[in-house]
Amino acid sequence: MKVVVDKAACVGCARCVRTCPDLFTQDEKLKAVVLVEVVPPLSELCAKATALICPVSAITIEQAEVKGS
Repeated sequence: MKVVVDKAACVGCARCVRTCPDLFTQDEKLKAVVLVEVVPPLSELCAKATALICPVSAITIEQAEVKGS
């Protein structure tokens, strides 16, 4: 699974950072930044929760491509 942030939509509320600090941080403009390319299996529920709690729906979840297939 992969997490994508729409920086144009992000309002910098930091709910994602507070919910999943292992997956998110903020840049100098307080926009969300994803820290991992592929979400570790143990963090998938947390990643999904951030997509649900984002007040502007700036976070989306995508299926990661499987390499070597």
